[in-house]
Amino acid sequence: MESVFLQLPIIDVSVGEFLVLAIAALAGGAFGAALGALPAFIFTGFAVFLGEGLNVLQSELVSRGVIDSAFLDITGAIGFGMVFGPHIAFAGGVAASAYVGKRYPEMEPAGWDYHPGKVITAAYGTKPDILAVGAVFGVIGMVLNQLIAGLGVPTDSIALTVFLSALLARLVFSYPLIGSPGGSSLFDMGPFERGETRPLPDGGAEQSQMATEPWLPHQYKWSGVTVIGVVGGVLGGFIWLQTGSIFLGYAFSAMSLLFLNLGVEKIPVTHHITLLGAVGAVIATEMVGGPVAALVVAGVFGAVCGLFGEATQRVFYSHSGTHVDPPAMAIALFMFIIGVLYLVGLIPTSGYLGL
Repeated sequence: MESVFLQLPIIDVSVGEFLVLAIAALAGGAFGAALGALPAFIFTGFAVFLGEGLNVLQSELVSRGVIDSAFLDITGAIGFGMVFGPHIAFAGGVAASAYVGKRYPEMEPAGWDYHPGKVITAAYGTKPDILAVGAVFGVIGMVLNQLIAGLGVPTDSIALTVFLSALLARLVFSYPLIGSPGGSSLFDMGPFERGETRPLPDGGAEQSQMATEPWLPHQYKWSGVTVIGVVGGVLGGFIWLQTGSIFLGYAFSAMSLLFLNLGVEKIPVTHHITLLGAVGAVIATEMVGGPVAALVVAGVFGAVCGLFGEATQRVFYSHSGTHVDPPAMAIALFMFIIGVLYLVGLIPTSGYLGL
């Protein structure tokens, strides 16, 4: 199965094509900052939902001989492209939040008790300097994604780009790359559970943040993460079985975050889980066959990916002052494992990587 991602090595892109991509990425990153990182990603979900629905329809029309070939790819061009690609719009919004946390800490929403650089739910409107940060990181995301794909790194290039872009934002805006744990280790969430706080390193004694900041206060305990991983993985696998779309479950999960952004408590974040659940179903079908095996493996993959997200958030998210995205880290890590296993011949497919 071919990847839907734009994967042109930058050395093979003409100057004109590169300029088109760069200009669009500038606008996409700025738009991500204007909307806010999470709202921008929710639009990713809607764009992928539309694109995958059309892809399913086009495949059916091709199979029936109504049309000769698919003619429109909204998923690749818009959902994962220069408009709402997470490496551009979401990453631009994340970088803007990191900038705002240092430049405009007073813009922190009421009741926010994490570092102000971690606000990814707020829109930043039309403030030129904030949009400029988003624009620059939009281009950085486009270039990083092109390089990673062009070098043939066997993983999801967009997810890896989101991770690297977030680390770069920390360096650029002088945040600790990982940060100091408030508890006994990077994995210790005890300080959060006890409600411990500490002064902001750059905010004065009158301002404080949680001593340890789990990515999702309602989704960090290992048992709960495992259960929602199994549930989301099975559903992602089932959606693939019914539609042939690896990304449709991802789209449903991303769209569900609209409710989280609107303040509905305890909405789980599952797009990494449903995506890898679908990949697990694809691999199981090719190796074993049968829908039962596909759903069992999908559930296992979903649980593992959920746990990867939790483990990586405890290392890279919880102890510094900006957002580093656990789902992106989990996808990049898991798809790297799948890519390597495929390349050494242990599994028959790389899922959507197109290796």
